[in-house]
Amino acid sequence: MLTAIESVKKQSYPNVQLIVVDDGSTDNTRELLQNMEGLSYVYKPNGGQASARNMGLELATGDFIASLDSDDYWGRDFLQKSLNALEHYQADFVFANWNQKTKYTEDWRDFLSNDPYLTPFMREPINGWYQLSSDDLRTLYLQACPSPSSSTVVRRKSLSGGWNSHMNIGDDWGLYLDMIFSKPCTAVFTLERLWYKDIDGQNIYDGRDWHEVVQLLLVKDTKLIIERYRQYLTVDEMNILQKRYVGGLMELAKHKLFRERKTVESWALFKTAMLNKPTYAIAQFPKLVYAALNNHIIQRFRTKKKAVAI
Repeated sequence: MLTAIESVKKQSYPNVQLIVVDDGSTDNTRELLQNMEGLSYVYKPNGGQASARNMGLELATGDFIASLDSDDYWGRDFLQKSLNALEHYQADFVFANWNQKTKYTEDWRDFLSNDPYLTPFMREPINGWYQLSSDDLRTLYLQACPSPSSSTVVRRKSLSGGWNSHMNIGDDWGLYLDMIFSKPCTAVFTLERLWYKDIDGQNIYDGRDWHEVVQLLLVKDTKLIIERYRQYLTVDEMNILQKRYVGGLMELAKHKLFRERKTVESWALFKTAMLNKPTYAIAQFPKLVYAALNNHIIQRFRTKKKAVAI
């Protein structure tokens, strides 16, 4: 948290209103921050990441909005370079690549450069920035959300609302989709790594187990997105989201069956997948079974190898 705050204070861009929203912490955050110079400290009862960001949005007075999670921090020129691009291209929002700490080593890795959803849009950069048209954004953000809140600077007048408080993980995904569906919208992004995400086990997305991410993001949040934007979606766009939803259901069903041995819950998930998109669900079934069995064999081999070594 203190690293995040210091990274904002050290920005090369000088005109910054720093608001720290304490979302019901039970440690000594209040004592550390309430009298700290150079920021406005606000405490609120715990309501989740979206409600905290939205409170900061209500209190902000600037024309541009940037949100930084407590376990992330910006490089010195993050705001300056982002705002320069935002103004130069007259975009609605910009986002930047980042260095991400891996879960099991101390190495930093480039997160976005090989992103399979973003790669098709990496065409003809100008001064290191790639442009995304309104149609590009619609195509991209219905498949994935490549710009977590800490990576983005948004033009305030382009917002059609705040972060989606109904979403479990993808509250920022909901914010972008609200913008994209409310009016023509453009964005730019850079592969220059302008900020850092450290994995500490408490991250909203990266700190969770994979099966929990599947349940909250791929299943529950995708279902919310389908319901919220159904009236705006073409047949092909609905198909993309339904495949994402059913794929999540099938992945979760595999986990329940092979890892947790919960046959009834696994069968219920499979039936839900069949009701939504039967052909796709059936096609996914042998792939998931193969992956599960292959993983089981690998785990048994590792256990046997470890036992022999002892």
